[in-house]
Amino acid sequence: LQAMSDNEHASEEDWLALRPQEPSPSQCCGSGCKPCIYDVYEKELAQWERAKAMQDKSLLMGKKEQSNNSELNRDTFTAFSVSSVEQLTEDTYQYKFELPGNSSLRLSLGQHIVLRGVVNGLEVQRAYTPISPRNAEGYFEVLIKCYEAGLMSQYIKTWKRGDVVFWRGPFGGFPYQPNKYGELLMLASGTGLAPMIPILQSITDDEEDETFVTLVGCFPTFDKIYLKPLLRDLARYWNIRIFYVLSQETSLEKLPWSYQENTYTGRLNEDLMKTIVNSCRRKPFVLICGFSAFNEDMRRYLKAVGIEEDSCFVF
Repeated sequence: LQAMSDNEHASEEDWLALRPQEPSPSQCCGSGCKPCIYDVYEKELAQWERAKAMQDKSLLMGKKEQSNNSELNRDTFTAFSVSSVEQLTEDTYQYKFELPGNSSLRLSLGQHIVLRGVVNGLEVQRAYTPISPRNAEGYFEVLIKCYEAGLMSQYIKTWKRGDVVFWRGPFGGFPYQPNKYGELLMLASGTGLAPMIPILQSITDDEEDETFVTLVGCFPTFDKIYLKPLLRDLARYWNIRIFYVLSQETSLEKLPWSYQENTYTGRLNEDLMKTIVNSCRRKPFVLICGFSAFNEDMRRYLKAVGIEEDSCFVF
């Protein structure tokens, strides 16, 4: 009898060891993913409780925390290999990841994917939007700003070619359709440029799409504007205009002359918003992406110049 109760006790310990771990707040990227990591936890917990009640561990076999088949998945993390690292500014990098063969991520426009990192034993998750074209084959690229004190940044800064990184997704996105909007007004702060790039490229790649686009990129200085060559190429299209707002530049005189005409110094405020909205060729639908205070300010300025909430989308 004693031996039997020891077996039962060991069995209980075995089950506790298999119980899924509740995520910590640092593991949630805060981007409203569906399923969120907490949704995945609830699902795995229910699966564990069912298996324990039936004393059948085989019911847990379907549980996968990560996969190596390079097929992006919303529920599990998939391994991707870093193929190149390019430093764009002092704190911003462009990372390229391999996809097997000529496969594609097949993301909808503006969708983001979630990165998992482990720093000092603490798991952290953050959302990033790939900037590569939607139809890019064999690779995808992500633009990432690294912060001095950021936990995830400490992990990302260690990446080098050949490293394996885990991603989950895709999530979110903007349901763009060609010619649905007369004009898109894109308001982007820093790496908020990322979800705008695939949308811009889909418009310029489609000869039938005659949507006008006004992109306003907000950066501290001229040197900190990301992806200048790409943006310069996009601005050559008849229907694309790009303005820059540089908060820490005091004069335009030092800028290359080709930038002086479409660049403003200071911040994007209500007066400048009015000027830009009034210069749009058609009534714009507005896309906003930046840090939370930027997004709030933009919504307030837009409302003041007559653009309502139903004509805005915030990434």
